[in-house]
Amino acid sequence: MPSELPALESAIVTILAVLVFFYMGVRVGGVRGKHGIKAPAMTGHPEMDRAVRVHMNTLEQLVVFLPLLWLATAFFHWIGWLPAVVGLVWVIGRLVYMQSYMADPDKRGTGFGITALSQLVLLILAIAGIVNSIIAVTA
Repeated sequence: MPSELPALESAIVTILAVLVFFYMGVRVGGVRGKHGIKAPAMTGHPEMDRAVRVHMNTLEQLVVFLPLLWLATAFFHWIGWLPAVVGLVWVIGRLVYMQSYMADPDKRGTGFGITALSQLVLLILAIAGIVNSIIAVTA
């Protein structure tokens, strides 16, 4: 039976990802107040536009990231801590994305690349683990 430690590690990464997303939402509210943009408006100042885009893009990425993190955690057992470490890299990538996008949207590529590469690695880990499980069951 696999150790519960990888699940614990991935749970911590999940909480970190949610906290980053929550922080991005708080930033949207702060920028809204700073520029006097009343709800329900989502635009009105370039800084507001960037903050909203960072927040929404992260939401779009969470929909891919979280299932991949947990599929990789559940099925990839060769190096049990690896999915959580890749997930932590994803969280760091989102922070890099946020900082660079807020400073200059044209410079968001590094953060986006870190995020996309992390998701690709999690996809590969999940597929490898699932295929291995299928082989083990049918063998």
